[in-house]
Amino acid sequence: MIKIGMLLGDRYEILEKIGTGGMSDVYKAKDHKLYRPVAVKVLKQEFSENTNFVAKFRSEAQAAAGLMHSNIVNVYDVGEEDDIYYIVMELVEGITLKKYIEKKARLSVKEAVSIAIQVSMGIEAAHNNHIIHRDIKPQNIIISKDGKVKVTDFGIAKAATSNTITSNVMGSVHYTSPEQARGGYSDAKSDIYSLGVTLFEMLTGRVPFNGETTVAIAIKHIQDPMPSPRDFVPEIPISVEQIVFKCTQKSPDRRYQKMEEVIEDLKRSLISPDENFVVIDDGETSGQTRVVTGGEGNRPKKKTVKKDNDEEHLRLNNAEKVRPKKSSSHKSRETFVEEEEEEDEEDEYDPKMERVTTILAVIAAVLIGCIILFIAGKTLGIVDLEEIKSHFGTEKSEEVEMPEVSGMSLTRAKEMLSGLGLDYEMTYEESAEYAEDIVIGSNIKAGRKVASGTVVQLTVSAGKEGVKVTDVSGKSLAEATALLEKEGFQVSKNEAPSDTVEKGYVISQSPEAGEKVPRGTAVTLEVSSGPDSSKISVPSVMGMSEMDATVTLTELGLTVGSVEEVNYEDAAFTGLVCYQSYSVGDYVDPGTAVDIKISKGPVDVTYAFNANVESPVLEDPTFVSGTVVTVILATAEGQELMRTQTAAFPVTMNLSGIKGSGVGKVIFQYTAAAQPVTTTDPATGEVVTTPGVEEPKMIERPVQFVPES
Repeated sequence: MIKIGMLLGDRYEILEKIGTGGMSDVYKAKDHKLYRPVAVKVLKQEFSENTNFVAKFRSEAQAAAGLMHSNIVNVYDVGEEDDIYYIVMELVEGITLKKYIEKKARLSVKEAVSIAIQVSMGIEAAHNNHIIHRDIKPQNIIISKDGKVKVTDFGIAKAATSNTITSNVMGSVHYTSPEQARGGYSDAKSDIYSLGVTLFEMLTGRVPFNGETTVAIAIKHIQDPMPSPRDFVPEIPISVEQIVFKCTQKSPDRRYQKMEEVIEDLKRSLISPDENFVVIDDGETSGQTRVVTGGEGNRPKKKTVKKDNDEEHLRLNNAEKVRPKKSSSHKSRETFVEEEEEEDEEDEYDPKMERVTTILAVIAAVLIGCIILFIAGKTLGIVDLEEIKSHFGTEKSEEVEMPEVSGMSLTRAKEMLSGLGLDYEMTYEESAEYAEDIVIGSNIKAGRKVASGTVVQLTVSAGKEGVKVTDVSGKSLAEATALLEKEGFQVSKNEAPSDTVEKGYVISQSPEAGEKVPRGTAVTLEVSSGPDSSKISVPSVMGMSEMDATVTLTELGLTVGSVEEVNYEDAAFTGLVCYQSYSVGDYVDPGTAVDIKISKGPVDVTYAFNANVESPVLEDPTFVSGTVVTVILATAEGQELMRTQTAAFPVTMNLSGIKGSGVGKVIFQYTAAAQPVTTTDPATGEVVTTPGVEEPKMIERPVQFVPES
């Protein structure tokens, strides 16, 4: 059993409990060898008794210990001591993505995509090392205080069986893939599905599927089509919507096959958000079996002629007129029509036209291939458009020689380019080699002849740490844009309704004010579009009674949906609302039903305390052995559980059925006799002994109770 102050592996001192999950508890600890804070994840006792699970836990945890990546909470050590199985990890100060979403209601598109890219890079590193996470969700993603995004819980997730998953299923079922929901085989593409659901929640502030039970939610993952995030937030670009759709296809074969594909499309969506470049296999032309009827399988179909309803109706009428009506030797109407269609198709097939069509198709394919190669070459810098124009003489305007601008101040480079009739654009990047506002390089080599008016892309140093982003919250969009662009930032905006911020003024910004980022970084402003008259902002009813919650929702034009009583760990919520189905600040239609849950208190847990209590000499070095001491065992809340008086230590205490928080204290009360004081009178030389004064003492020692099974 883990206790505060104990030393694991003769190295890790347990300082405090900082979290708990379905399978493990997490403690803050101090590494006495490397003198650094760490997080220690300890497998819960009920799982440590399962030898099969422990074996998987060991192997997966050891594999995860080999993962080192900036977007992963790195594992430093794995150990076992007295049936305690633990993993030592990097301690990340920050909040989970789940809490971050709840705090901001929903994230801007650029912030959501940026976070998704970092998460994808962490997952990609794991997949490249043959580690599948299998429990990707916002609760397992941490945003550190410096803005770094890290994925946690690698190693333990793959070891989880169907029995262990149910222990925390309410948190995971919202993000589980259809194949996981069926209990089938899952692989890297299951992580991709869960990432898609996580991106959906970042963009909209809600999960795509919800329900009253975990089974109902799992069935929706298997059967229901994925809703569009644009149904909830219309300004989401089509490229981002399609990325979500491709990640969350029901069939793993129709999703992205590798994380690098996801990362590529996410990065491209930042550059071309409104371009529909995501390709999703529609499943109708690839790998699909089609039933062939009649004689279709025995003859090649050269061409299919589609008739409209009028033509079909007329043809059938004519066919009816030309054939005998009562002869058994004649075929049925269906056979007659089929033969006539075949004759029409054979008459209309032209081999010469097919050859022409084939030749044109080949020419088109070659042209498309050349265009693709040209674009790829230009992107990689292999093909220079200006050089081609110069070579073929297609650019008739005056040519100038590109000067050397590397190492030049930005002001001087601008003056020089303008003097030559060249335009320029700047991109900034952090650099330890070049001082701020010094040109690092350009996209056109010095000495090359280019046409007057050519746009030169300058790469400019933003210094070592970038620059602080100005706080523009509460300013008008025009003023905020002017301030940020003056400092070299790009500006984009998202509109959102607000009851507190005037229309056209900035609600929030990303990156936040005070953050240091390179010049040229895109700052996304969330701008108020004013109150949304057609929607209602969901209030918080947490901590209210059922009646007060009903009144609050009804007055706003909402209704109360299902009401359920559940156990809730915080005793302060007993009899009050501890859950609501919509996040605070969500905008919903009038009449929307908000489900609530009422706490019936925490689950009753009792504890035991079986220990030999030593004397208070550790706390009071002046304690004299043999002193009569009153020893009291009490809960942290002050409830006295046991009292005894003794002069002999240790004192054995065996107590069970203790209720409370699981934390208690031992109180020592005794009287300490002070030592006599001897002094000498300097005038007379007389020695005077003053008896010591007795002093009452009370010492408290914290203790941990053990949960009873």
